[in-house]
Amino acid sequence: MSSETAPKGIFVVFEGVEGSGKTTQSAKLAQRLTEAGRDVSLTVEPGGTPTGERVREWVKTGSGLTPLAELFLFNAARAALVETVISPALDGGQDIVCDRYIYSTVAYQGYGRGVDRRTIETLNSIATTGLEPDIVVLLDLPPDQGFGRKAGSALDRIELEDQDFHLKVRQGYLDQAQNDPKRWLVLDATLSESELTDAIWDRVSALLAE
Repeated sequence: MSSETAPKGIFVVFEGVEGSGKTTQSAKLAQRLTEAGRDVSLTVEPGGTPTGERVREWVKTGSGLTPLAELFLFNAARAALVETVISPALDGGQDIVCDRYIYSTVAYQGYGRGVDRRTIETLNSIATTGLEPDIVVLLDLPPDQGFGRKAGSALDRIELEDQDFHLKVRQGYLDQAQNDPKRWLVLDATLSESELTDAIWDRVSALLAE
């Protein structure tokens, strides 16, 4: 079957505060999709491309970045990822599982940093050409519990922000989920790893059945 007639792949995004388990659960979903015979690619924001990897290092360790500069850097990485990885894969029938996407920018740079929401939405839309995922999985967790899981790990410049910042980020996620309940799957991240994996697969397999 030619790529022009192949069905598009599904696009699943994982979101959540630091330590919520996104990386673990996104990898488990990618594994389950593979075991189900699907062609799947697992990626991360910022990352997944040379541009994204450079931005990832910069925003995590660099100094002197203003909130607006941070916003532009994240969207530069996002534009490269969507154009060279995500869109071509989906068009070719491959599934994409992505650890963070545009919703992180709304939560962190919007709710956390206070950048104008319409500015964020405009830049996000430009960077993604309007591409939205089929499902957004929010692993909801109080920030203090998330950082408890990261005890002993080195924290980057965003993780080192104060408790109030991370509480605003969590609220940003919850507000976005409330505004688009059909797209979002909100799960209590204090559930066991296997319970979360099964709940996510239930939602994804229902989408595949459609």
